[in-house]
Amino acid sequence: MVAAARLVIAGLSRSVTFGGDLLKRVAMKPPSIDAGRETVFVGRGLTKIYATGETEVRALDGVDIDLFRGEMVVLLGPSGSGKSTLLNNLGGLDVPTGGALSYRGRDLTEADERELTLFRRNAVGFVFQFYNLIPSLTARENVALITEIAPDPMTPEEALALVGLGDRMDHFPSQLSGGQQQRVAIARAIAKRPEVLLCDEPTGALDLKTGITVLEAIEKVNVDLGTLTVIITHNAVMAEMADRVIHLSDGKISHIDNNPTRRPVRSLQW
Repeated sequence: MVAAARLVIAGLSRSVTFGGDLLKRVAMKPPSIDAGRETVFVGRGLTKIYATGETEVRALDGVDIDLFRGEMVVLLGPSGSGKSTLLNNLGGLDVPTGGALSYRGRDLTEADERELTLFRRNAVGFVFQFYNLIPSLTARENVALITEIAPDPMTPEEALALVGLGDRMDHFPSQLSGGQQQRVAIARAIAKRPEVLLCDEPTGALDLKTGITVLEAIEKVNVDLGTLTVIITHNAVMAEMADRVIHLSDGKISHIDNNPTRRPVRSLQW
């Protein structure tokens, strides 16, 4: 069963090894703010257009963005504002229709499917609203699906301990609460030591108390591992836990807030 599940995961991620200079280096405009920080992503004039019959939907409309190592960023906006589209482009799940996007100087805009697969496998961890755990595998085995194919992973035990599940490693998903299952998903995402953690409404299916626990796990990963963390939400309260809050509306960045001090997740009031 584990072997079969491993094949499923491999198929979903189209996993291969990321490395070398497979993605072409491109000359892009330097970051417009805080040039002293280590830049991870640079996007300039990003557009994404979806065609539906004779109608075109402009999901991204000229987005300029810089993201830096170790920061916590919240993408805030209503449904249809372009948050998920931007996240998918950053994670290599989709590519822009126009503009330029680079990861550490490597061009993602012109990357082919193999190059994007290489990028996703080792550079990016994903956390979604729904946990996508394999029900017939324990928490430890779900995380091991990733650690067994990553080049320099944590052990499943290390990853689960980091999100506070050291005593639930051998439980099946059906034996875990919703918040615990989401923390297993976080452990699975960060076990390969990605530089980037992308979270799409990670608390959307959870109650307030459980959601706080999940956000604390994400906060700990960001602080302890120095992982660039980007969270999508429509909950304005979550903005206070971030270094920066990028507000989106109609496919554009309307404005960016810089928080002088991040509020600890435990102190947030819904």
